[in-house]
Amino acid sequence: MGVARNKAGSGLAALPADTRGPVNQRIYRMLREAIVKGTFPPGSPLSEKDVSEHFGVSRQPVREAFIKLGEAGLVRVLPQRGTFVMKISPKRVEDGRFIREAVEVAVAGRAAQRVTAAQLAAMAELLDRQRRAARENDTAAFLDLDDAFHQAIAGAADCPAVWQTIENIKANMDRVRYLSLAEVSPLEMLIDQHQAIFQALRDGDPQAAQAAMGHHLRELTMSFEPIRARNPDWFGADED
Repeated sequence: MGVARNKAGSGLAALPADTRGPVNQRIYRMLREAIVKGTFPPGSPLSEKDVSEHFGVSRQPVREAFIKLGEAGLVRVLPQRGTFVMKISPKRVEDGRFIREAVEVAVAGRAAQRVTAAQLAAMAELLDRQRRAARENDTAAFLDLDDAFHQAIAGAADCPAVWQTIENIKANMDRVRYLSLAEVSPLEMLIDQHQAIFQALRDGDPQAAQAAMGHHLRELTMSFEPIRARNPDWFGADED
Protein backbone atom coordinates (compact mmCIF):
# COMPACT_ATOMS: atom_id res chain seq x y z
CA MET A 1 0.00 0.00 0.00
CA GLY A 2 3.04 2.23 -0.11
CA VAL A 3 2.85 3.50 3.49
CA ALA A 4 5.31 2.82 6.26
CA ARG A 5 4.01 -0.03 8.37
CA ASN A 6 3.49 -0.10 12.10
CA LYS A 7 3.75 -3.33 14.08
CA ALA A 8 0.35 -4.20 15.46
CA GLY A 9 1.75 -5.32 18.79
CA SER A 10 3.11 -1.87 19.64
CA GLY A 11 -0.24 -0.22 18.88
CA LEU A 12 -2.34 -2.74 20.78
CA ALA A 13 -0.78 -1.66 24.07
CA ALA A 14 -2.17 1.84 23.50
CA LEU A 15 -5.77 0.76 22.85
CA PRO A 16 -8.36 2.56 25.01
CA ALA A 17 -10.29 0.61 27.61
CA ASP A 18 -13.87 -0.31 26.73
CA THR A 19 -16.08 -2.64 28.75
CA ARG A 20 -19.46 -1.93 27.12
CA GLY A 21 -21.40 -4.63 25.29
CA PRO A 22 -20.42 -7.88 23.57
CA VAL A 23 -16.71 -8.53 23.09
CA ASN A 24 -16.79 -8.25 19.28
CA GLN A 25 -18.38 -4.79 19.56
CA ARG A 26 -15.84 -3.71 22.17
CA ILE A 27 -12.94 -4.84 19.98
CA TYR A 28 -14.46 -3.06 16.99
CA ARG A 29 -14.88 0.21 18.91
CA MET A 30 -11.35 0.11 20.32
CA LEU A 31 -9.72 -0.68 16.97
CA ARG A 32 -11.88 1.91 15.22
CA GLU A 33 -10.78 4.59 17.67
CA ALA A 34 -7.14 3.58 17.31
CA ILE A 35 -7.35 3.81 13.51
CA VAL A 36 -9.19 7.14 13.61
CA LYS A 37 -6.65 8.66 15.99
CA GLY A 38 -3.65 7.38 14.05
CA THR A 39 -2.37 4.71 16.43
CA PHE A 40 -2.58 2.42 13.40
CA PRO A 41 -1.73 4.56 10.33
CA PRO A 42 -2.49 3.46 6.76
CA GLY A 43 -0.67 0.28 5.86
CA SER A 44 -0.48 -1.02 9.43
CA PRO A 45 -1.06 -4.78 9.65
CA LEU A 46 -3.72 -6.10 12.02
CA SER A 47 -3.35 -9.72 13.05
CA GLU A 48 -6.30 -11.79 14.26
CA LYS A 49 -3.85 -13.80 16.34
CA ASP A 50 -2.22 -10.76 17.98
CA VAL A 51 -5.54 -9.06 18.71
CA SER A 52 -7.14 -12.23 20.11
CA GLU A 53 -4.12 -12.83 22.36
CA HIS A 54 -4.10 -9.22 23.52
CA PHE A 55 -7.74 -9.40 24.63
CA GLY A 56 -7.61 -13.02 25.77
CA VAL A 57 -10.46 -14.09 23.49
CA SER A 58 -10.95 -16.53 20.62
CA ARG A 59 -10.42 -15.40 17.05
CA GLN A 60 -14.15 -15.42 16.23
CA PRO A 61 -15.08 -12.06 17.86
CA VAL A 62 -11.89 -10.55 16.42
CA ARG A 63 -12.85 -11.79 12.96
CA GLU A 64 -16.31 -10.26 13.39
CA ALA A 65 -14.76 -6.94 14.44
CA PHE A 66 -12.47 -7.02 11.39
CA ILE A 67 -15.47 -7.59 9.11
CA LYS A 68 -17.20 -4.53 10.57
CA LEU A 69 -14.01 -2.47 10.20
CA GLY A 70 -13.91 -3.53 6.56
CA GLU A 71 -17.52 -2.45 6.04
CA ALA A 72 -16.60 0.95 7.51
CA GLY A 73 -13.78 1.30 4.97
CA LEU A 74 -11.05 1.15 7.61
CA VAL A 75 -9.31 -2.14 6.80
CA ARG A 76 -8.82 -4.40 3.81
CA VAL A 77 -8.17 -8.14 3.79
CA LEU A 78 -5.54 -9.14 1.23
CA PRO A 79 -5.60 -12.91 0.50
CA GLN A 80 -2.43 -14.71 1.59
CA ARG A 81 -1.09 -11.45 3.04
CA GLY A 82 -3.32 -10.37 5.92
CA THR A 83 -5.47 -7.47 7.09
CA PHE A 84 -4.19 -3.91 6.70
CA VAL A 85 -5.42 -0.45 7.62
CA MET A 86 -6.64 1.31 4.48
CA LYS A 87 -5.78 4.77 3.30
CA ILE A 88 -8.53 7.34 3.70
CA SER A 89 -11.03 7.24 0.85
CA PRO A 90 -12.01 10.75 -0.34
CA LYS A 91 -15.27 9.30 -1.73
CA ARG A 92 -16.20 7.77 1.63
CA VAL A 93 -15.35 11.05 3.36
CA GLU A 94 -17.64 13.05 1.08
CA ASP A 95 -20.41 10.45 1.25
CA GLY A 96 -20.21 10.48 5.04
CA ARG A 97 -20.26 14.27 5.18
CA PHE A 98 -23.24 14.45 2.80
CA ILE A 99 -25.27 11.91 4.76
CA ARG A 100 -24.31 13.42 8.08
CA GLU A 101 -25.31 16.93 6.99
CA ALA A 102 -28.64 15.73 5.59
CA VAL A 103 -29.46 13.93 8.83
CA GLU A 104 -28.02 16.26 11.45
CA VAL A 105 -29.44 19.45 9.97
CA ALA A 106 -32.91 17.93 10.32
CA VAL A 107 -32.06 16.68 13.82
CA ALA A 108 -30.92 20.15 14.90
CA GLY A 109 -34.19 21.69 13.74
CA ARG A 110 -36.18 19.12 15.66
CA ALA A 111 -34.00 19.53 18.75
CA ALA A 112 -34.70 23.27 18.80
CA GLN A 113 -38.39 22.46 19.23
CA ARG A 114 -37.93 19.80 21.92
CA VAL A 115 -34.81 20.53 23.96
CA THR A 116 -35.26 20.75 27.74
CA ALA A 117 -33.53 22.98 30.26
CA ALA A 118 -31.65 19.98 31.64
CA GLN A 119 -30.41 19.03 28.18
CA LEU A 120 -29.28 22.60 27.51
CA ALA A 121 -27.38 22.58 30.80
CA ALA A 122 -25.63 19.35 29.80
CA MET A 123 -24.68 20.85 26.42
CA ALA A 124 -23.34 23.98 28.12
CA GLU A 125 -21.14 21.76 30.28
CA LEU A 126 -19.83 20.00 27.18
CA LEU A 127 -18.98 23.38 25.63
CA ASP A 128 -17.09 24.39 28.78
CA ARG A 129 -15.13 21.15 28.65
CA GLN A 130 -14.35 21.77 24.98
CA ARG A 131 -12.96 25.20 25.84
CA ARG A 132 -10.78 23.60 28.50
CA ALA A 133 -9.54 20.97 26.05
CA ALA A 134 -8.75 23.72 23.53
CA ARG A 135 -6.77 25.71 26.10
CA GLU A 136 -4.79 22.58 26.92
CA ASN A 137 -4.42 21.71 23.20
CA ASP A 138 -5.88 18.27 23.94
CA THR A 139 -7.16 17.39 20.47
CA ALA A 140 -8.09 13.82 21.43
CA ALA A 141 -10.37 15.02 24.24
CA PHE A 142 -11.74 17.75 21.98
CA LEU A 143 -12.76 15.20 19.33
CA ASP A 144 -14.49 13.03 21.94
CA LEU A 145 -16.36 16.06 23.29
CA ASP A 146 -17.33 17.09 19.75
CA ASP A 147 -19.00 13.72 19.30
CA ALA A 148 -20.65 14.00 22.72
CA PHE A 149 -22.11 17.40 21.79
CA HIS A 150 -23.60 16.09 18.55
CA GLN A 151 -24.91 13.00 20.32
CA ALA A 152 -26.57 15.25 22.92
CA ILE A 153 -28.37 17.13 20.15
CA ALA A 154 -29.68 13.84 18.76
CA GLY A 155 -30.89 13.00 22.25
CA ALA A 156 -32.60 16.36 22.57
CA ALA A 157 -34.41 15.68 19.29
CA ASP A 158 -35.56 12.36 20.78
CA CYS A 159 -33.64 10.56 18.00
CA PRO A 160 -30.96 8.59 19.89
CA ALA A 161 -30.86 5.86 17.24
CA VAL A 162 -29.88 8.47 14.66
CA TRP A 163 -26.49 8.85 16.32
CA GLN A 164 -25.79 5.14 15.91
CA THR A 165 -26.53 5.46 12.20
CA ILE A 166 -24.17 8.42 11.95
CA GLU A 167 -21.45 6.53 13.82
CA ASN A 168 -21.66 3.74 11.27
CA ILE A 169 -21.01 5.98 8.25
CA LYS A 170 -18.52 8.56 9.49
CA ALA A 171 -15.36 6.53 10.17
CA ASN A 172 -13.28 8.00 7.35
CA MET A 173 -14.72 11.43 8.05
CA ASP A 174 -13.52 11.05 11.64
CA ARG A 175 -9.99 10.30 10.45
CA VAL A 176 -9.95 13.56 8.51
CA ARG A 177 -11.52 15.42 11.43
CA TYR A 178 -8.73 14.20 13.68
CA LEU A 179 -6.06 15.38 11.23
CA SER A 180 -7.87 18.72 10.83
CA LEU A 181 -7.96 19.35 14.57
CA ALA A 182 -4.23 18.74 14.75
CA GLU A 183 -3.29 20.82 11.72
CA VAL A 184 -5.90 23.04 10.08
CA SER A 185 -9.09 23.95 11.91
CA PRO A 186 -8.56 26.27 14.93
CA LEU A 187 -10.28 24.69 17.91
CA GLU A 188 -11.71 28.05 18.96
CA MET A 189 -13.44 28.38 15.57
CA LEU A 190 -15.12 25.00 16.02
CA ILE A 191 -16.22 25.98 19.52
CA ASP A 192 -17.75 29.17 18.10
CA GLN A 193 -19.69 27.03 15.62
CA HIS A 194 -20.94 24.80 18.43
CA GLN A 195 -21.87 27.91 20.41
CA ALA A 196 -23.97 29.15 17.46
CA ILE A 197 -25.80 25.82 17.34
CA PHE A 198 -26.32 25.93 21.11
CA GLN A 199 -27.65 29.50 20.98
CA ALA A 200 -30.19 28.55 18.31
CA LEU A 201 -31.32 25.57 20.39
CA ARG A 202 -31.64 27.74 23.48
CA ASP A 203 -33.64 30.31 21.49
CA GLY A 204 -35.95 27.57 20.18
CA ASP A 205 -35.18 28.63 16.60
CA PRO A 206 -35.28 25.60 14.25
CA GLN A 207 -34.17 27.53 11.15
CA ALA A 208 -31.16 29.05 12.90
CA ALA A 209 -30.24 25.67 14.38
CA GLN A 210 -30.34 24.04 10.96
CA ALA A 211 -28.27 26.81 9.38
CA ALA A 212 -25.66 26.69 12.13
CA MET A 213 -25.39 22.91 11.94
CA GLY A 214 -25.03 22.95 8.16
CA HIS A 215 -22.28 25.56 8.33
CA HIS A 216 -20.45 23.57 11.00
CA LEU A 217 -20.52 20.29 9.06
CA ARG A 218 -19.42 21.95 5.81
CA GLU A 219 -16.24 23.13 7.53
CA LEU A 220 -14.65 19.74 6.79
CA THR A 221 -15.19 20.24 3.06
CA MET A 222 -13.38 23.58 3.16
CA SER A 223 -10.37 22.15 5.01
CA PHE A 224 -10.18 18.80 3.19
CA GLU A 225 -7.69 19.70 0.45
CA PRO A 226 -5.16 21.38 2.80
CA ILE A 227 -5.34 18.32 5.06
CA ARG A 228 -4.85 15.99 2.11
CA ALA A 229 -1.90 18.05 0.81
CA ARG A 230 -0.16 17.90 4.17
CA ASN A 231 -0.76 14.16 4.62
CA PRO A 232 -0.53 12.60 1.12
CA ASP A 233 0.41 9.14 2.41
CA TRP A 234 -2.84 8.95 4.38
CA PHE A 235 -5.11 9.28 1.34
CA GLY A 236 -5.88 6.89 -1.49
CA ALA A 237 -6.88 7.77 -5.05
CA ASP A 238 -10.29 6.61 -3.89
CA GLU A 239 -10.76 3.13 -2.45
CA ASP A 240 -7.00 2.27 -2.36
